Amino acid sequence: MHFSKIVRFPSAENSLKAVVDRAPQAEALAASWIEQMRPYAASVYAMRRRIATVTVAVLAGWLFVHVMFGANGMVVYKQKRDEYRVLRNKIGDVQQENDRYTQQIQGLKSDQTAIEKEAREQLGYAKPGEYVYVPPAQAKPGPSANHSAKR
Repeated sequence: MHFSKIVRFPSAENSLKAVVDRAPQAEALAASWIEQMRPYAASVYAMRRRIATVTVAVLAGWLFVHVMFGANGMVVYKQKRDEYRVLRNKIGDVQQENDRYTQQIQGLKSDQTAIEKEAREQLGYAKPGEYVYVPPAQAKPGPSANHSAKR
C-alpha cells in the first residue's frame, strides 16, 4: 500500500528548532521593514497636530450633518413640529364642531323653539305670514354644441 497523502506532523522539538534556526532571518526582515517605515513614521509624528486637527474637523462636520439631516435631525424635527401644530389646530376645529353639535343636540332635546325651527327647515313648513324659499333645481347640461359622437 502507498500512503503518499498522509501528512506527518513534526514533533514539538523539531518545530521549536526550526523557529530558533529562522529567528535571525525574521529579525533581519523586521529590521528592514522598520527602516523602510521610519521616514513615514517620522513624517506622521511631525504632522500629528495637523492630523488630529483634521480628524476633529471631520468628526465635527459629520456630527453636524448627522444632527441636521439624520433620522431624528433638526430638519425632521421641524417637519414633525409643523405637522404637530397643524394636527393640534385640526383637533381644536373638530372639538369646536363637536361642541356645536352637542349644543344643537341638547337644544333639540329640550328647547321647543329649536325643535320647531329644525322641523320647519327640514320639512319645508312655514308659519302663517312666512315665506319658504326653495332654490330651483339645477338644470342638467344639454348636449354639446358641436354634436360630436361620444367614444
